[in-house]
Amino acid sequence: MLTKAPKGTKDILPSEVYKWQYIESIIADVCRSFGYKEIRIPVFEHTELFQRGVGDTTDIVQKEMYTFLDKGGRSITLRPEGTAGVVRSYIEHGMSSLPQPIKLYYNITAYRHENVQKGRYREFHQFGVEAFGAKGPSIDVEVISILDLLFKKLGIKGVELNINSIGCPVCRREYNIKLKEFVKPVIEHLCENCKTRYERNPLRILDCKEDKCKSYLKDAPALIDNLCDECTEHFEGLKAGLDNLGIEYKVEKNIVRGLDYYTKTVFEFVSKNVGTQGTICGGGRYDGLIETCGGTPTPGIGFALGMERLLLEMESQGIAIPNDEDIEIYVATIGEKADRYASKLVYRLRSEGISAEKDLMGRSLKAQMKHADKLGVKYVVVLGDDEIDSNRTVLKNMKTGQQKDVSLDSILDRLRRKE
Repeated sequence: MLTKAPKGTKDILPSEVYKWQYIESIIADVCRSFGYKEIRIPVFEHTELFQRGVGDTTDIVQKEMYTFLDKGGRSITLRPEGTAGVVRSYIEHGMSSLPQPIKLYYNITAYRHENVQKGRYREFHQFGVEAFGAKGPSIDVEVISILDLLFKKLGIKGVELNINSIGCPVCRREYNIKLKEFVKPVIEHLCENCKTRYERNPLRILDCKEDKCKSYLKDAPALIDNLCDECTEHFEGLKAGLDNLGIEYKVEKNIVRGLDYYTKTVFEFVSKNVGTQGTICGGGRYDGLIETCGGTPTPGIGFALGMERLLLEMESQGIAIPNDEDIEIYVATIGEKADRYASKLVYRLRSEGISAEKDLMGRSLKAQMKHADKLGVKYVVVLGDDEIDSNRTVLKNMKTGQQKDVSLDSILDRLRRKE
């Protein structure tokens, strides 16, 4: 057990990390271009935050949270998602007094005790965006366009945007009456979760993943057909904004999302590619969440994207991720004098931002050259007493085999110029 990672967790090895770093750099660049700033939140929060924020009728709160008592007897939960923690931070640090809207993004690990399957883990990585303070549909369009641009920057194709509106408390109140009337004749055939949700939060019934429940609910009335005037206007504004940017979408009446805090706009990006069909990411508006968590009423919208799911999609589409982590130069040595000189040379190269290596294992020259080849270095130089005394050596390009006679003093400049 000591030498095996817990179920649902995964090491990201050096041979894979460059992929994550590449995607994270693209994410940071895209968010920066939209004026979104990074926020870093704690791995754990008070359990009540998720019970109130995520919703105690959700599968996350009912089944999936890692919750424990700390040494002070307080109930603590490892974050199962990012929005609630960001909302808590917004309230705690008085961000409502700052110029609005507040636009934030995060890259976090999150934790849910759920079935482990391809692309889904118990410890997983999530990129998310949250925007607070803007009431109209323009911010909805902006948040969705972040994802649209990100997918284009990463070269991802075959992804469809589905949108819906699940209204506000006003229109949901009337809709819940209609939904309960529809469900009542078949309630005994539904799962236990749906029976509980029937009284506490009828809308959540529509998010049930049980095939049996889905068959009974397929003809249920759609909330989008029962919106109040304000929600209808907001949804029409969303569609007009997406049309204006040329972002294609489909209205999907069955999207309700899996969290209790959503209002009005909800959306998902779904892969249509064979082998990875399914939701890549999703989000929506949550105008009542900050108030629910103890802040002043403030509109908000955001999304979350699973990094493992994103990498799986890129792999499926055969998208090559550049790896710039190869060592630039390997300094091979013969003798102690050369080894001391090489230490200074390698340190100087590294201090100038050039990745460099030398032998640390006491290898022979032949073994050093083999090691350099295994490392995939771009250049190799060999130093012995003669090279140091003459201040000259041979710079070998390991990719082309080309060799150049160079002075030791010029190596840095040559590497800078990629010669």
